[in-house]
Amino acid sequence: MSKFWKTWMTVWCWGVILFGAVLAGGAFPATDGIVRALYAILGGAPATPEMFDAPGMRFSVGLMGAVTIGWGATILNLLPAIHQAGAAAWRGLTLALALWFVIDGVISAATGYALNNLPNTALAVLYFIPVLTTGVLKRSAG
Repeated sequence: MSKFWKTWMTVWCWGVILFGAVLAGGAFPATDGIVRALYAILGGAPATPEMFDAPGMRFSVGLMGAVTIGWGATILNLLPAIHQAGAAAWRGLTLALALWFVIDGVISAATGYALNNLPNTALAVLYFIPVLTTGVLKRSAG
């Protein structure tokens, strides 16, 4: 993978981490504005104080943010090893991304947030552009 595509993947990881930080901010009333707006956009109705402050909601959104930060940071920190390991590592990462994409998409649609599949698809496409362009799923290590 060229330096350009490696940089692309690094920026992609930082985007995932930044989105996780936004979600984590949803755990606190002082920093939940962007998350409330996302719920309104993706669910088609405003995130009312009653809905957003329901027991467990702030915990769930904040925890989802923490997991997303961890997901992005894990990939970011493993990218050098993935580049070195070659196709098998890229296939494993791609499988993990595909599992997230399918499960998240089904849950989004089933819970009334089908529009969440649009940013999910954008994130997946931004991952697949360098992966498919460079052929890393087929190449040996190195």
